[in-house]
Amino acid sequence: MHTASRSRVLFGAGTVRRVREEAERLGAFRVLLLSDGSPALRKDTERLREDLGDLVAAEFDGAAMHTPVEVTERVLELVRDQGVDCLVAIGGGSTTGLSKALAVRTDLPQLIVPTTYAGSEVTPVLGETVDGRKTTRSSPAILPETVVYDVELTLGLPVTASVTSGVNALAHAVEALYSPDADPVTDAMALEAVAAIARALPAVHDDPSDVEARAELLQAAWLAGVCLGAVGMGLHHKLCHTLGGTFGLPHAETHTVVLPHAMAYNAPAAPEAMERIARALGVDDAPTGVFDLIHRVGGPTSLRDLGMTEADLDHAAELATAQPYPNPRELTRAGIADLLRDAWQGNRPAVSAADPLSPLTDEVVASFDGCANPRLRQLLTDLARTLHAYTIRNDLTPQEWQQAIAFLTEAGHITTDTRQEFILLSDTLGVSSVVDALANSRTPDTTSSAILGPFYVAGPPAAEHGSDIAGGFTGTPLWSDIKVTDPEGKPVAGAVVDVWQSNEDGFYDVQLPDLDGPVLRARFTTDADGRFTFWSILPSEYPIPDDGPVGRMLSAVGRHPYRAPHVHFLINAPGHQPLITQLFVRGGAYLDGAPGQRDAVFGVKDDLITDFTPRTGPTPDGRAVDGEWRLLEFTFRIARLGH
Repeated sequence: MHTASRSRVLFGAGTVRRVREEAERLGAFRVLLLSDGSPALRKDTERLREDLGDLVAAEFDGAAMHTPVEVTERVLELVRDQGVDCLVAIGGGSTTGLSKALAVRTDLPQLIVPTTYAGSEVTPVLGETVDGRKTTRSSPAILPETVVYDVELTLGLPVTASVTSGVNALAHAVEALYSPDADPVTDAMALEAVAAIARALPAVHDDPSDVEARAELLQAAWLAGVCLGAVGMGLHHKLCHTLGGTFGLPHAETHTVVLPHAMAYNAPAAPEAMERIARALGVDDAPTGVFDLIHRVGGPTSLRDLGMTEADLDHAAELATAQPYPNPRELTRAGIADLLRDAWQGNRPAVSAADPLSPLTDEVVASFDGCANPRLRQLLTDLARTLHAYTIRNDLTPQEWQQAIAFLTEAGHITTDTRQEFILLSDTLGVSSVVDALANSRTPDTTSSAILGPFYVAGPPAAEHGSDIAGGFTGTPLWSDIKVTDPEGKPVAGAVVDVWQSNEDGFYDVQLPDLDGPVLRARFTTDADGRFTFWSILPSEYPIPDDGPVGRMLSAVGRHPYRAPHVHFLINAPGHQPLITQLFVRGGAYLDGAPGQRDAVFGVKDDLITDFTPRTGPTPDGRAVDGEWRLLEFTFRIARLGH
């Protein structure tokens, strides 16, 4: 199961003017405005102070790099003395870090206005320095409630700071890809972030006024930060925290220098992650590709140039390996010392050994050069490289290849108009959730999407509001009161909403050939208030069809075929982006557990788990119900086209 960020996110140009509105939404009356006092931020901070007006009860402009605890304790006195009830921070990672440090000690709500590409504003992680040592901790209380991204605030960020801040974001995405906590959703978001940073960073370097490139880089930083917030940190971040907290090296610059060397250290133990990063970067080797990107945009490449002394390298290696932490490759003091020495000298990482079969792969890829469709050429090229790498890495035998062909052939034979084995395969391998995550990542302030599933049927029968779509099936009656709005809460009238679900025994109507017509499946149109209502029955957990090749695959690896109980929704409205999603019954089966024991298709997202509240007595429309019935009330927020 993927845990989505709970932060409310606003993204666009000029969005800083909505900060007062968002602060009031958090219940703010006495705001503490935080900044780092830098001249580059003075005008933006003054404008934000004016916009907040009488909400500002106090201001602190001394946020410091690496979040020293003594600074936090000094500001805590200000919080108490002024009766502060909300924190508003504008700036980069230092200001965000101070806000987080205050919030975790006071439980005050936070509103962050980032002006760099640090990404820490969407992570529940706090790094603090005390007595010359930087430590980190993670807690839901650390995660800011609201983040307001305004691309216009980044236009004045100097190129040098843009480069190091952008590489810092790249480091978040890279470490997420080889984290032991990674899942298909974070992988998809991280790879999109890597590709976007590789495109946008050179463009920003070449033309700092390029708004589109700045916007792409800012969105990539958000994606990368969300990834890091969902997984644990590895060698790169631990090493940078050591160098920054103990030796006082600048934060973003240190990340920039260390990243390619940390990647090179981990490459032998994470070959698949490195191959995927290389493809996203458009290079043959990931560590050298990152080093070359940094060099291309004028970023720092040497710890020596940042003020690190050679005499401190061994001590840094000792500190970085003193406490064990998850990392793809075993951490040794000698290995980390070699890494640091290369980073201190500014050496380009060594290229991984060449693959003897690469000429064959290159020939296959070259065969697509005549394709007139650039997107098709890209997809086939990447598919060929990925399949070749998979085959080589696993030393695939002819017998295994034949079994794979037989598996796909059987999947084709068993597929019918009412059963889609290939969608089941995509679902159970997490591919459907990856595609869904990529589409949904672009609309962070809307309801999360979810996979379509194999049982959708186009053109379900239209139904009146308040009608019963259960078709006589027995089960606990369920009254659903659904509303559709835009991201600002304005009702969307005339939205067409398809609804479908399983019966009490876990079967969809298309799996029951004796049924006369669609059941537990209907199409509604929202009224002027964006609402529609209907009766159905409480959904239950059910197994996906497991009598075919996909079912045997799950059995072979010890996985169950069950889905958590849910109802499907597909929403289409003029002028808005479609939303395919599901609502899951809070407390239902297969929502929790170890990997492989949760929902079989990796389709659950935290914000889609909701209450199907038990009720007895009178019903909303006066229908007589003996015993318990359930109430589902939910508001879907859908994005406008072009957002």
